[in-house]
Amino acid sequence: MRNFDQYAFSASPSFNEAETREAFSHAVPLKTLVIYCYDPRAAEIPQAVAELFGDEIFPGEIMLDASGHRVASTTTMFPIVIAGGRAIDAMRSITVAQHLFGIQNIVVVHHSHCGATTFTADGIIDAYRHEHQTDISDLYERGSICIEDYQASLKRDTALIRSHAGTPKHVNIFGYFYNIDTGVLSEVVKDKAEVVQPV
Repeated sequence: MRNFDQYAFSASPSFNEAETREAFSHAVPLKTLVIYCYDPRAAEIPQAVAELFGDEIFPGEIMLDASGHRVASTTTMFPIVIAGGRAIDAMRSITVAQHLFGIQNIVVVHHSHCGATTFTADGIIDAYRHEHQTDISDLYERGSICIEDYQASLKRDTALIRSHAGTPKHVNIFGYFYNIDTGVLSEVVKDKAEVVQPV
């Protein structure tokens, strides 16, 4: 069995978590997370968001150190690719991205003709019960399992992100519908962070 721990920052004898975190925050100028579906037809969503926002860089370039090691990137946007682009599966990634890099925007995108619209919550629960003899009815909130209404799902997902303890209060949260045939993004939710004035 090979030992891959040599590649873990925390396994180094000189590991200092605060210093490592500081280094990571400068290695990637991350500003925006884009949550979208793993449907191959939706692969252009990050670029479409980057173009819409105007000041985003995606995918960016990998930066090498003098020894040729990959040490940084110029990208300002990270994709989170999950089934249906549903926020429920992205929450830990949001928390980790904020901790390591800091973020300013979270963008949720649901796309036309998505596979998540081909089934219902009851349908997938029943199928798992009959096909796998497993009860998944308590695994997920029913409203986050599939997409029955695009506007409702985007409003639900952006509200879930806003209310989550792992989401920083200063971020802006957006919800977009993406037409995979035309490449057009339509804004459904624009939840700008409240600016707190110093007392």
